[in-house]
Amino acid sequence: MKAVILLSGGLDSSTVLYQALADGCECYTISFDYQQRHKRELRSALAIAKTAGVVQNQIVTFDLRQWGGSALTDDTIDLPQMRSLEEMSQNIPVTYVPARNTIFLSFALAYAETITAERVYIGINALDYSGYPDCRPDYIQAMQEVFRLGTKQGREGKTINIVAPLLHLKKTEIIQLGNKLGVPWELTWSCYAGDDVACGVCDACQLRLAAFAELGLKDPLVYSQK
Repeated sequence: MKAVILLSGGLDSSTVLYQALADGCECYTISFDYQQRHKRELRSALAIAKTAGVVQNQIVTFDLRQWGGSALTDDTIDLPQMRSLEEMSQNIPVTYVPARNTIFLSFALAYAETITAERVYIGINALDYSGYPDCRPDYIQAMQEVFRLGTKQGREGKTINIVAPLLHLKKTEIIQLGNKLGVPWELTWSCYAGDDVACGVCDACQLRLAAFAELGLKDPLVYSQK
């Protein structure tokens, strides 16, 4: 069974790739260079794809900085730092990139139909405190209908299924799953800051560090601050 996996190089997407492998899939990964602040993540995506032995890894390049609208694509918008989990859960954060997952899933769908894949795996998580509108169950349900109606494969009754195995897991549960699957955490990257060393204070770093700490585990990444 062929599957396309959206791979950012982060903790979640890397776990999803290893889950797809455990599900017996022939894995094709797709990563995105959209001129994000944290392009450093692409190095991790390549390393993870190579280590996992995927059939092929695609990097799609386009520029969302021309529109901005997010702290990840506009340098005039400051990254949130040192926020509590309660603060993160209150509003949709400035790190939300307008329509990002819809754009990503559209590319993944085109790739999947071209190679006659049966599944597209995505590492979205509805319990990750982010509140992103495109990381919720109703969004996935709607996109699944797009997959069915918007492709030749879907219209012929061979719908490409969206698989989101982390959708209802807490970050600690994702780490536990990744440990079982053998995800090499030292190769992954979560930081939004865009430096060569993880900052330790942005929302992504804070969520990751808190989850490892809650489990009594040491995050193998080096941080400039904690």
